[in-house]
Amino acid sequence: MGRTRPALHEAAQRTAPGRRGAVVAALMLAMALAALDSTIVSTAVPQIVGDLGGFSVFSWLFSGYLLAVTVTLPVYGKLADTFGRKPVLIAGAFVFLLGSLLCALAWNMGALIAFRIVQGLGGGALQGTVQTLAADLYPLKERPRIQSKLSTVWAVSAVAGPALGGVLAAYADWRWIFLVNLPIGAVALWLIVRHLHEPRREAPSRPRIDWAGAPAVFACGGVLLTALVQGGVAWPWLSAPSLALFGTGLALVAVVVAVERRAAEPIIPGWVWRRRTIAAVNLAFGALGLLMVAPAVFLPTYAQAVLGLAPVAAGFVLSVWTLSWPLSAALSQHVYRRIGFRDTAVLGIGLAALLLLAFPFLPYPGSPWQPALLMLLLGGALGLFQLPLIVGVQSTVGWAERGTTTASVLFCRQTGQTVGASVFGAIANGVLASRLGGASDLDTVTRALETGTAPEATRRAIASAVHAVYLGASCAAALAFVVLLVLAPRRFPVLTD
Repeated sequence: MGRTRPALHEAAQRTAPGRRGAVVAALMLAMALAALDSTIVSTAVPQIVGDLGGFSVFSWLFSGYLLAVTVTLPVYGKLADTFGRKPVLIAGAFVFLLGSLLCALAWNMGALIAFRIVQGLGGGALQGTVQTLAADLYPLKERPRIQSKLSTVWAVSAVAGPALGGVLAAYADWRWIFLVNLPIGAVALWLIVRHLHEPRREAPSRPRIDWAGAPAVFACGGVLLTALVQGGVAWPWLSAPSLALFGTGLALVAVVVAVERRAAEPIIPGWVWRRRTIAAVNLAFGALGLLMVAPAVFLPTYAQAVLGLAPVAAGFVLSVWTLSWPLSAALSQHVYRRIGFRDTAVLGIGLAALLLLAFPFLPYPGSPWQPALLMLLLGGALGLFQLPLIVGVQSTVGWAERGTTTASVLFCRQTGQTVGASVFGAIANGVLASRLGGASDLDTVTRALETGTAPEATRRAIASAVHAVYLGASCAAALAFVVLLVLAPRRFPVLTD
């Protein structure tokens, strides 16, 4: 068995260039769909609520999708290692497109939320399997090229999502936000079915599936992430619902540990955390998800409330990092070939920590070019950090472990984003309340600013709140810096292609 894996990987790399190009096109389309649907609904909320009602629960249009994506990543990673990438990707794309069609047919907010969760169940397969296949198709020296393409697609799609959603909702109908997925997804699905041919591999006649572990992981992740998403929003942190969810989640953690320790082929195998390289990258990506919340969620509010920019201009201040991130990622191979994966990532996250720390020192109110320049530099720093780690960690495992490894890294990043949204939201609201002398929160103050009559004290309070968030993000970057220095080996144990 041990000798068949490198040969099979080599066979995958010898795929005809035209056929491989078609598969890469399909992967980019699938990645675009997964990224678009995480943000595209945001600007269409007024039209959706006006049509379906349910304003009090509309936030679950985002939370439900992201929760489903996050908790299914480990399950799909293990399935891809057991049955191959192609069947998992086809099944995930089918579920995603089915969810999209059902969303377009939704008759009330409850149905739409349920169908968004169905979408997310397929989106988890798209995210994890696409990244895994990218590593399967290319040898180590060519992986930065494909990974930088996927990074570009993800960044551009995520930033373009709100604009596209607003255009479709304003000039067509909000249901087209979901219907537009069908032809794009169908093309991607057809390309995968026709052009992706995985080599035959030796496999046990009866694959051992962790039937108990999959629902346990799903339930545990769902409960804990729901507690984080809704805590401080739908109910206070120390309220009965919050404490009940956290208590249930911790009990389910114990259940997952017990089930996975007994499973022959666990969904989350212990080696994911016992191997220094994978454990360090997982923790570093968790910190990456955490720090990304600061610019992605809070910078547009800062640009509108403090700098006085229109929504489109505020979005541009954020979007400039989509220019430097993929470019830096593509060029990072020239750095890590000289100094190694770990040191390149340490360099990138160290620069990111300094840039995030510089944000609170910007003058008030300042000029738009100042935060835009910081975002441009931050994208370059994070490109040096992210791509060497994902390419490096994928190169330390063989085919049979790559899906699980990739899924664990993406799961930690998604979890970090969920934690970051809760923690930084609490920080921002706490600063506002202390500055304004009341129970003010960022959403309420932001809506008040839309009238254009908010006093100067309110704008300064928002600036202080966002500065505090960026300070927290710089601490997350510093944490990733320390984790890589202390835990990650200086030279990753890369397997020979």
